[in-house]
Amino acid sequence: MEHEPNPGNSRSIWLPLPLFVMCAVCLGLGFLAGYLLRGSASGPVALSAAAKAAAPSSPGMAAAAAPSPAGPSQRAEQMPYKMTTLDDMKRMADKKAAPLLEKLKSDAKNPQLENQIGLIYENAHQFKTAAEYFERTLQYDPKNIGVRADYASCLYYTGDVDGALKQLNQSLIYDPKHAGTLMNIGIIRWQGKNDADGAVAAWEKLLQYHPDFPQKDLIQHMITQAKQAHTKSMGEGQKG
Repeated sequence: MEHEPNPGNSRSIWLPLPLFVMCAVCLGLGFLAGYLLRGSASGPVALSAAAKAAAPSSPGMAAAAAPSPAGPSQRAEQMPYKMTTLDDMKRMADKKAAPLLEKLKSDAKNPQLENQIGLIYENAHQFKTAAEYFERTLQYDPKNIGVRADYASCLYYTGDVDGALKQLNQSLIYDPKHAGTLMNIGIIRWQGKNDADGAVAAWEKLLQYHPDFPQKDLIQHMITQAKQAHTKSMGEGQKG
């Protein structure tokens, strides 16, 4: 399994370009958590599983196809939008993971297999199951910051905010300057713990270590937003 701690590396950074445009809106809606940096993504700005298909408004349901433009006469002939439930996604993940699980029976201590299976379930939004495989991977490969980022992300999406932060802080022990980890800590501290000061501290440290960080403008924007939100909160508290 590869280890690539470089802050600009494709396995270390996981950020969608549209976030630059949507950042203010996402922050206002408290939805930035959908853009956590992922450890095992491919491509310099690859989206996470959660960002590719954001959590649906109706439990257990996610749109799998978008409507195509059509005139009034065409709309009546269109098929209803295809919907994919989380159960459907789980079945597809189970099928895709089956050959790897079979291999794992005869090669139980293979972190690469464990990680591959974890990624399959993470991409299917089966975060609890994915977390179990990432945890096993880390038992054999504890210094793999990329896998730990995926593990932390899954913990976050299952509601274990403190567990996610614990994993990210563990990554800092191995690489105190890791950009993706500092980015994630800031996002989770702000969105998961309502800790604007902690978020700003993490992001400012990121920029201190990496002044040429590719998403520097985004980090600076989030720092400003967090500081403004903190100031507003303090003012409302004094009024109360």
